[in-house]
Amino acid sequence: MANVVDQSKEQMKKSVESTKENFAGIRTGRANPALLNGIVVEYYGAPTPLKHVATIGVPEPRTLSVTPFDPSQANAVEKALRDSDLGASPRRNGSAILLTMPELTEDRRKEYVKLAKSKAEDGKVAVRNIRRKSKEAIDKAVKDGEMGEDEGDRLLKELDKVTKATTDELDALLEAKQKEIMEV
Repeated sequence: MANVVDQSKEQMKKSVESTKENFAGIRTGRANPALLNGIVVEYYGAPTPLKHVATIGVPEPRTLSVTPFDPSQANAVEKALRDSDLGASPRRNGSAILLTMPELTEDRRKEYVKLAKSKAEDGKVAVRNIRRKSKEAIDKAVKDGEMGEDEGDRLLKELDKVTKATTDELDALLEAKQKEIMEV
């Protein structure tokens, strides 16, 4: 039954990783290839993630360079970038498509901070759900006589420690992301 806590710990780690990935997609003042993770290109009629059809580079701090593997698909890639909600207009530079990230206004930064808080809260909700399911499993095992109450209490305390550590980690990630967003 001790593996319930270990399983919870693994699931919570995955939740933290997911939150980190979500944070990577939130714009800051600098260009970051992760900003393009959610963009899908119509590639020969099939919706395909941008990173599967092009290389993404950062030639300058506020510029992303997108170079399609197949130059004939540059128009489709450019259209997908233009239709995205990045707020940057793509421009062609030979076979590459350049995206210059505009400076963020104070209001826009505050919106991104709210978005980051929302993503962090989603991560915390996932962690709490994992804790709740594990607690139910432990309580059921105690009730069914599979383990003693002392063992159940010990596991619950261990589960609470893991949960607290994970939520603290999420808070630290949020704080770092907020600083990064508000940095001018």
